[in-house]
Amino acid sequence: MDINQFKSLILAGIPDTLPAEKNYDDTINHAPVRKDILTDEEKKLAIKNALRYFPKNHHKTLAPEFLKELRDYGRIYMYRFRPDYEMKARHIDEYPHQSKQAAAIMLMICNNLDCTVAQHPHELITYGGNGAVFQNWAQYLLTMQYLATMTDEQTLVMYSGHPMGLYPSHPNAPRVVVTNGMVIPNYSKPDDWERFNALGVSQYGQMTAGSFMYIGPQGIVHGTTITVLNAIRKLAAGLDSGTPRLFVTAGLGGMSGAQPKAANIAKCISVTAEVNPKALHTRHSQGWVDEVAESLTELEERVRLAREKKEIVSIAYKGNVVDVWEHFARNGVRVDLGSDQTSLHNPWAGGYYPVGLSYEESNEMMAHDPDLFKEKVRESLKRHVAAINRLTAQGMYFFDYGNAFLLESGRAGADIFKADGRFRYPSYVQDIMGPMCFDYGFGPFRWVCTSNNHKDLEKSDKIACEVLEQLRQESPAEIQQQMTDNIHWIKEAGENKLVVGSQARILYADAEGRMRIAEAFNNAIKNGEISAPIVLGRDHHDVSGTDSPYRETSNIYDGSGFTADMAVQNVIGDSFRGATWVSIHNGGGVGWGEVINGGFGMVIDGSTEAHKRLKSMLFWDVNNGISRRSWARNEGAVFTIKRAMALHPQLKVTIPNMADDNLMDEIFAE
Repeated sequence: MDINQFKSLILAGIPDTLPAEKNYDDTINHAPVRKDILTDEEKKLAIKNALRYFPKNHHKTLAPEFLKELRDYGRIYMYRFRPDYEMKARHIDEYPHQSKQAAAIMLMICNNLDCTVAQHPHELITYGGNGAVFQNWAQYLLTMQYLATMTDEQTLVMYSGHPMGLYPSHPNAPRVVVTNGMVIPNYSKPDDWERFNALGVSQYGQMTAGSFMYIGPQGIVHGTTITVLNAIRKLAAGLDSGTPRLFVTAGLGGMSGAQPKAANIAKCISVTAEVNPKALHTRHSQGWVDEVAESLTELEERVRLAREKKEIVSIAYKGNVVDVWEHFARNGVRVDLGSDQTSLHNPWAGGYYPVGLSYEESNEMMAHDPDLFKEKVRESLKRHVAAINRLTAQGMYFFDYGNAFLLESGRAGADIFKADGRFRYPSYVQDIMGPMCFDYGFGPFRWVCTSNNHKDLEKSDKIACEVLEQLRQESPAEIQQQMTDNIHWIKEAGENKLVVGSQARILYADAEGRMRIAEAFNNAIKNGEISAPIVLGRDHHDVSGTDSPYRETSNIYDGSGFTADMAVQNVIGDSFRGATWVSIHNGGGVGWGEVINGGFGMVIDGSTEAHKRLKSMLFWDVNNGISRRSWARNEGAVFTIKRAMALHPQLKVTIPNMADDNLMDEIFAE
């Protein structure tokens, strides 16, 4: 298909003539069948909702087809309308457009649905088992048509994947405003999501899926590297410095696929279990994991050999991680670091596969006997935790990786609590990312080269490194370790072959770092050193983007952990300070109803206006969260916000006065 045909198809939107039905492609990794949750009357409503996208003369053909999809898969995906062109990030100029900003958003959407990037691309799910870009293919087609035809005097409004329409606006407003899953709070239970999603009225956008900012497993690999490096630093001495630590975990799907690569960078031996053969072999073929072991005996022998040789190697185990934990505990295999990154925010619909069942048996049971499947998951979590407890008693450091492992294990009745009712194990945010990174403003800053040219990415890496080297000379002692880790990362990023899909990079940076790097990029675009605009963004998993009491804000101890003012304020503030698009979601890495999170994207094009916008928005995007963390009395955040006020006289933030714990004890003793 040539570029003109591609542009014509984008501009056509939903075609007037029905395309031919498409065969179900068994070579693609598909979403599990969702449980049958709608009544017959509700199924009629779901079909009527789906038919809204099409003229009435097509309804007799499409209605029975949509009913079949609903019965077979639990959702209406409209497979017939999946485009025939290759879904991938292209050069920004290959997308038909009147607004360059809108063209950049089209690039980001296509990258999210690239078959080499997305977890279930034909179901429009990017990662996490249910993190969707759209609910169906009609929404995709209509959204792309809107983006191709809109101007910088319009804003596209999107409700849970549905493009509500283009509205008159102005150049300084966001080009797109996205909401996902913003249901009334009392309707945020897992079954509520199943019902609303099956009806076609709401969706789970995860974090960077529904906000068009996913960049493949690289999106988490830097944070995972920082986490593993600092977890190693927390370990007591016990091995000589030349012996690599053993890190055991699970999950090779979307974001979790970053774990073996991060372990390699952190100089570990790693074992990552994965029950889905397609996901495992995808990560192996992409070079994200070095080797595959198909039996526990083979796995144990390979680990012992790696230790003897002091070899850095990542091993994928084809099977259930509970079997690995139990085998290692039973056979005395010492594990230094342990975690889990299965999608336990979604335990009943493909996020976690119970031990004792095959992948196929689990998929069958979750669709046709969901109550028994829940029972199996709970039994598995109890065994999972019991084996981990045995290994931590022998010296392993275990941490929850923000996937709701602690939460769902506790709900399952596993032995996961201490005597005082708190979890046995910390969230990695509590122990590592919160106090070491987020409180100091360091989080996952991202950029995407819209030329889709690797030379531009290499140039951007070099520019970012030069900026960080300069900043390290200016930085106080409190953040020297963070600066050193980030410089090490960006120097090795190219060598580690992290790119899957778009030419993108992630780098943990604070507010000053983000602004200085973005300013340098903007100048490089202006001077022609970088050939096309750059999209700036971040993960929602950041300093300010997300209110999540079991993950991002788990180190907030003033009682405000269950409030969501920060995330909502973040998106509102970004929208009028220069973001190209903004998004706010219910749900994320820890589950529907458990978190509110927001994201943004910003296109910089070398202009003076882009310079103004990046300085205004990036400063707010970080310091909003630093302010909240400071008010929670987090020591690192108090230091950081005071430093920010000294550097920027217009910033004036309320600083907490610290109450004396002895005084509290005294008055309650009276």
